[in-house]
Amino acid sequence: MKLRSSPARQTSVAMGEINRAEYVSVGELPSPSVNNAKKVSVLPLVFLIFYEVSGGPFGVEDSVGAAGPLLALLGFLVFPLIWSIPEALITAEMGTMFPENGGYVVWVSSALGPFWGFQQGWMKWLSGVIDNALYPVLFLDYLKSEIPVLGEGLPRVAAVLALTVILTYMNYRGLTIVGWVAVILGAFSILPFAVMGLVSIPKLQPSRWFVVNLKDVDWNLYLNTLFWNLNYWDSISTLAGEVENPNKTLPKALFYALILVVLSYFLPLLSGTGAIALNRELWTDGYFSDVAKIIGGAWLSWWIQGAAAMSNMGMFVAEMSSDSFQLLGMAERGMLPEFFSQRSRHGTPLTGILFSASGVVLLSWLSFQEIIAAENFLYCFGMILEFLAFVKLRIKHPAASRPYRIPVGTVGSILMCIPPTILICVVLALSTVKVMLVSLAAVAIGLLLQPGLKYVEKKRWLKFSVSGDLPDLHFANRDRTETLVY
Repeated sequence: MKLRSSPARQTSVAMGEINRAEYVSVGELPSPSVNNAKKVSVLPLVFLIFYEVSGGPFGVEDSVGAAGPLLALLGFLVFPLIWSIPEALITAEMGTMFPENGGYVVWVSSALGPFWGFQQGWMKWLSGVIDNALYPVLFLDYLKSEIPVLGEGLPRVAAVLALTVILTYMNYRGLTIVGWVAVILGAFSILPFAVMGLVSIPKLQPSRWFVVNLKDVDWNLYLNTLFWNLNYWDSISTLAGEVENPNKTLPKALFYALILVVLSYFLPLLSGTGAIALNRELWTDGYFSDVAKIIGGAWLSWWIQGAAAMSNMGMFVAEMSSDSFQLLGMAERGMLPEFFSQRSRHGTPLTGILFSASGVVLLSWLSFQEIIAAENFLYCFGMILEFLAFVKLRIKHPAASRPYRIPVGTVGSILMCIPPTILICVVLALSTVKVMLVSLAAVAIGLLLQPGLKYVEKKRWLKFSVSGDLPDLHFANRDRTETLVY
């Protein structure tokens, strides 16, 4: 475990200068070490990102149902340019600038102050837990056609709880195990779609790809489907302290994962919409198994159903890793009580895992569309803070060490954030009143929770401490350009 120092004993120093330890450039010294557990290498990290963002084309069927083949295909080509690439690039730069657990919470705290850093952590954690509540439910949805008893009632509730416990235990056993499980599950999830693509070639009719009716588009469902399937690139930043040589590994893994995710969406949609006659009403969640049956037969359909079930397991363990290490990182920064920084003997954040698992169980009763809309709403607020932090750090501290730097200047940084910010505004504007009210209530809880925790700390009802191994981020506006100071 780390040596810890109380906030009262800390002195403000330049970011990167604490006990002579620094965030340094590639090829110099490693980032601050948080434990002796084995670090995650490139290949497992690629598949952890893959499952944080995607997990395969399961869930993209609604884009065809909402807008038709042409807009669905264009969406998964154009949307990554507007959203995924900027978010991945920002994650690469900021993640190597702050190679520690907590990720985006630390970025926002450094740029905008600890209050907004906490709000970022609250909204992103809650968004992640809401997202994770989907996966046990979706796993059972793919099995209920073969095991009808899992469709409703007490057996379904028991199955959700049992699955949550099993996958939570996997997270407890270690991030390295989770990473290699993600590699195996990823290969199993992608392979049947590669086979489907090959089998579909003789049946393809390119004219089917260009079907569009702009007067009959459900823009809310269409944009939410694209957004849900192509976001969360920043989630891997909360594991930066567990990555082997993050200055090199993180940007490389993000690049490979971006290619993998886009291809895993676009190619199955290309084969599915081109090989069979269009019936938009059928294009809903789970329809790819029917598409596979039409194209290749029952054996391919069963394979895809199994891949879908395994994919949900992969997304669950990857998301829980991100959520739980985020809480650990926040505790190491003194934003949460010290017990959140406790690790198991496997090096995993024990309290963070338990809290995240409890949130999943409590939220698993929500409907699929409600979960997507609510998490997108909260996620949008968090991304606005990330963009502001990225731009402010570029303006205020242009000379600070950035092992990976996006090859654009200050003006380019601002311009790069404009299209995704516009998209965020559109997604927020299309939210239903119910989703908006629930999400704003969640935001309001965070606004009250932070000063409440400060009061608890002041009264010494719970112990808070800041890790002595991490650079000080407490003072924001020093006139220094060579290092970040906070």
